[in-house]
Amino acid sequence: MAPRFSLRQLEYMVAVAECGSVLSASKEVNVSSSAISAAISQLEGELGVQLFVRQHAQGLNLTSVGEQFFNEAKKILHSVALLGDLANDAVQSMRGPISIGCFVTLAPLVAASVRRSFTEEFPHVSITMREGNQVELLAMLARAEIDIAITYDLDIPTGYDFEGMIDLPPQLILAEDDPLVTKTKIDIQDLVDKPMILLDLPLSSAYFLSLFQELGLRPKIFERVSNLSSLRSLVANGFGYGLLNISTKKNLAPDGKRLVFRQLVGKHRPMVFGVARMKSEYSSRIVNAFADHIRKRVNGNGLPGMS
Repeated sequence: MAPRFSLRQLEYMVAVAECGSVLSASKEVNVSSSAISAAISQLEGELGVQLFVRQHAQGLNLTSVGEQFFNEAKKILHSVALLGDLANDAVQSMRGPISIGCFVTLAPLVAASVRRSFTEEFPHVSITMREGNQVELLAMLARAEIDIAITYDLDIPTGYDFEGMIDLPPQLILAEDDPLVTKTKIDIQDLVDKPMILLDLPLSSAYFLSLFQELGLRPKIFERVSNLSSLRSLVANGFGYGLLNISTKKNLAPDGKRLVFRQLVGKHRPMVFGVARMKSEYSSRIVNAFADHIRKRVNGNGLPGMS
């Protein structure tokens, strides 16, 4: 006989796995700890496997079988949520949750502004947001942890849909007193012998290095950083130049020093800003509405926070 369990038990199991303890999960789903513990015990009894290792000081950790069960349970709950979306669509109700991912360097400029304007347009939609690099965002989409991602067209695999909305060519970032600031035209050749602060994120770093490789050149990398604020501070304090695809309205490093953004001369492949999601025959009205909202904002006033 196949094991019998409820969607509620799956929901509680996923909540405990994500929160790391029954107490935290009870606050997350607004159910008593005893009810969650009982549900998980019943689920393990019905399945005949141990899903969690109970460690008094460290909470609950998934077993290897529990990890597999957790991943499949999330997919099931996501499919159930889509059924709910179908029901909402039938009555033309724009309400419910949406989980959005945002590329980590875009998040400080775009995420909060877009979240606010979308909520103002659709007040009955509940939004959660997560940040990540491109590899992380694609993995979150595949695991149904997010419904849509605000990102770039960096190596989008088959099985994903990407809608490009605006081209963002590479921007050179310089300290205010960098000698290059006085040049009227700056090209890649001018940078070869200068120290480079490389934004070293998966796929992003390969894009910036490709700008040199396409011309048979190699940059002189002084330091690699994974944080946009660190890159801006190092550049502003004269340790080298940086490359980005976004330029901000207020060109200041976190320590208050001024930065100068310059366009590189020559033709360089841009990063394309847009939204990514998994290919599917069905996409909820909320997700479609969010993509439409981003498109309208980009077409109307460009990207928020950017010059």
